[in-house]
Amino acid sequence: MKISARNVLEGKVIKITRGATTAHIVLEVVGGAKMTAAITNEAVDELGLKVGDAAKAVVKASDVLIAID
Repeated sequence: MKISARNVLEGKVIKITRGATTAHIVLEVVGGAKMTAAITNEAVDELGLKVGDAAKAVVKASDVLIAID
């Protein structure tokens, strides 16, 4: 796989929660942090995602916001 994004984190699928059209995939990345991605149910099926699968979180963002109270 070749991709232009530079923020690619390797991990493992630890939870899949399907909704009516969208699924939330929780990935535990190296170091123990957990990331959640919202993708279509169709994408879950096409990727064949299952809990325990190795996967990569690809982060592509144009802005990072910081907030304080």
